[in-house]
Amino acid sequence: QVQLVESGGGLVQPGASLRLSCAASRSIFRFYVMGWYRQAPGKQRELVAIITSGSSPSYADSVKGRFTISGDDAKNTVYLQMNSLQPEDTAVYYCNAYHSLTRLTYWGQGTQVTVSS
Repeated sequence: QVQLVESGGGLVQPGASLRLSCAASRSIFRFYVMGWYRQAPGKQRELVAIITSGSSPSYADSVKGRFTISGDDAKNTVYLQMNSLQPEDTAVYYCNAYHSLTRLTYWGQGTQVTVSS
């Protein structure tokens, strides 16, 4: 069992930056693929970025060059640095942990990001 707690969301103006954090209740990077997803009103949840031990991060085309996913193994925490935010980035952002062997998946409760002038 893994508990995930996101933080760092908020209301910002276009062009601003935010950093989201996802704190896990146990060691995650050795065993899990960690990802950030988002869901805008009326839309399906979509993958934003993923990171796993030993591989380069992957990003959705819509955020490449603006968002950066990273992790701190000692803190069991995954981050999503979001720069040059735009109104279309407005969504609830969810942290996800996926165990590739057991296929168990865990979600955080989500954090709201609103980009508006």
